[in-house]
Amino acid sequence: MELFTIYPLDQVPNAWGNPVTYFRFFSHVLGHDGWMHLMGNLMLILLLGPILEEKYGSRDLLVMIVITALIIGILQVMFFNSGLLGASGIVFMLILLASVTNLQAGKIPLTFILVVFLYLGQEIMKSIDTTDQVSQFAHIIGGIIGGIFGFVLEGGRKQEDNGRPI
Repeated sequence: MELFTIYPLDQVPNAWGNPVTYFRFFSHVLGHDGWMHLMGNLMLILLLGPILEEKYGSRDLLVMIVITALIIGILQVMFFNSGLLGASGIVFMLILLASVTNLQAGKIPLTFILVVFLYLGQEIMKSIDTTDQVSQFAHIIGGIIGGIFGFVLEGGRKQEDNGRPI
């Protein structure tokens, strides 16, 4: 499990000189704290993944996952003095990304607003008063990154209807 958890850099001897540190910036999304944690994340990834993979392609979706893992890992070691493992940040990225798949020029989808309110709002409230071992920070950052990917990628695509640009 040690390779799949990102630790505070001050707790890792010679952290910046150790290649494993850089691997952990990505691999923390593969480690999980038990079967229930793993199954919860896998269920949502397997539900949303194929839909998003069809829309954005395997390569682009993988790039989004890798970038999200890296950003969450870097922010974790910058701002927190605790370890992190699990793919929940990736799950939240996928949830927000899915909520903007029908973005139309100049319009914010209602699903995006509701998802931000329900999912990210819940995580913000939990982060204020919680003693659990869940990283609401990773969830929030993953969701923000998913929203950014959605707006950036959808904003750059031409939507078509029966072969005609809309």
